[in-house]
Amino acid sequence: MSFHGPLEDRLAIRELVDRYSDAVSRFDLAVWETLWAEDGEWELMGNHLRGAEAIHDFWKAVLGSLEFVFFQAQPVAVDISGDRATGRVLVAETLKPKNGDRRVVQATYDDTYTKRDGEWRFQTRRHHVLSDF
Repeated sequence: MSFHGPLEDRLAIRELVDRYSDAVSRFDLAVWETLWAEDGEWELMGNHLRGAEAIHDFWKAVLGSLEFVFFQAQPVAVDISGDRATGRVLVAETLKPKNGDRRVVQATYDDTYTKRDGEWRFQTRRHHVLSDF
């Protein structure tokens, strides 16, 4: 997989990933919530969450445990077919829990995206840790 599909859609997916990174780094749950499909799924830290409410509740709890987060993401593959797409994103996160030491996590996300009402959203995100130090 590399980059396939209309340039306009590839750019829109890139902007989706960028908005996600910015919202995480700014603790902006209101923006972050708008980036997911209502029936989305998220696999992260051993959790498999389904549906917007479960995803949002989990992320609120995670953000509540952090003093600081800096989230960087780089899409390295996007393959678009109509209103569905798949992608892979490289991630570097610097985290400072309220009650712990700073951590740096390098990971990938295997994503699926869906286009609804002209807007791309995350349908699924599967997080895979590469290193955690």
